[in-house]
Amino acid sequence: MSRGAFPILFITSNRIGDAVLSSGLLKRLTDEIPNARFTIAAGPVAAPLFEEVPTLDRIITVEKARNRAHWFDLWREVRRTRWGLVVDLRGSGLSRFVSTRRRAIWRKGSGPPVHKVIEAARVLKIEDDPAAPYIFTSEETEARADELTAGHGPILALAPAANWLGKTWPLERFSRVAMRLLNDGGMMQGGRLMVLGGPEDGKLAKGLRDVVPRHQFINLTEDTDLITAFACLKRARLFIGNDSGTMHLAAAAGVPTVGVFGPSDERLYGPWGEAVRVARGPRSYEQIRAVDPGFGQALCHMMDLPVETVGDIAEELLAATTTRFETETDA
Repeated sequence: MSRGAFPILFITSNRIGDAVLSSGLLKRLTDEIPNARFTIAAGPVAAPLFEEVPTLDRIITVEKARNRAHWFDLWREVRRTRWGLVVDLRGSGLSRFVSTRRRAIWRKGSGPPVHKVIEAARVLKIEDDPAAPYIFTSEETEARADELTAGHGPILALAPAANWLGKTWPLERFSRVAMRLLNDGGMMQGGRLMVLGGPEDGKLAKGLRDVVPRHQFINLTEDTDLITAFACLKRARLFIGNDSGTMHLAAAAGVPTVGVFGPSDERLYGPWGEAVRVARGPRSYEQIRAVDPGFGQALCHMMDLPVETVGDIAEELLAATTTRFETETDA
């Protein structure tokens, strides 16, 4: 670490979505502390989100261990540094056992639940001016995204996967919405289809291949890393996806985003941004939870959300953001 640097230990989530929603704190700290240098501790799935933070010293991957031994392992990694600030979004209490000038530790609030971006902002006492999610990317990553998305026509990005069956809208309905938007007469007529997800979601991508001609299909589920996928999302005209980490990446990328919700609470986990919408069926989160209190049943809670609802919301969002995209194209 260079002399005069201000070392910050930033402990963030295991999950991609939660890590994205709190990522704006890094940008805020970078802007306000010019000599900040970051050591970021994150779970193995979320850690790649931070690889291109320009003031990064080190990423420590926190692998969950029995009896919470991972916190002791992390303490051993960081205990020798005299930190300027420790930001602990996990509320682990680890910062109490390291040398630091200041501690900012997440604590469970006593009031009503708030959106996760607001909750993260409270850690730094900036809830009146919360930091919007922000992911850093390098010039090389942006160039790679240009290559992957090269072509003509607006891009419709879909993320049909979710981390469990209950909040996974049927793939066939994603397909029908895509055809409504991309086929003749659609608001994105002649556009391209980009499908996002992990390697395990390759089958979902194959199920959407016939929506557009092969040369208009962009499959990012096979070997595209998380940062590159985020950069590709910046080039999309519209995103539609289940409540997932990819949905939060889309909103952070600034693409108009439709989040498809069922057994998760959009008041806490809705996409964050100006050009975002939530699509939900006739039942509220509370009504769904009343049917499956522990969310342990092996059934989809999204079957009552019709294609028409998502399609109408998508078209309304496209219309609402037309001026913005025309201005960007002219520039």
